[in-house]
Amino acid sequence: MAFDESGISVTKEVNAAKETLKGDAVWDVIGDAEKVYVTSGKKILEYDPGEADREEVLKRVTGRTGNLRAPTLRRGRVLYVGYNDELYGTLIRE
Repeated sequence: MAFDESGISVTKEVNAAKETLKGDAVWDVIGDAEKVYVTSGKKILEYDPGEADREEVLKRVTGRTGNLRAPTLRRGRVLYVGYNDELYGTLIRE
């Protein structure tokens, strides 16, 4: 699913293999979000970082190496971590 084909502009793109985020740096990215949606297989989990357990959220948004999972997309104050056809399809239709 290409964003440019759907009229969605990308303002910043980061290569996750070259610029990794771990630990507190991950929380700095997600901590000020209003909502965080994390894909887990076919499930979509929703968190409010201001109210959710920090360790639980970090466990879900980081991979085995401790890096922030890719892809991660920020749209306003909402973050989307991981890929799910249904979730990204919803974003494109908005």
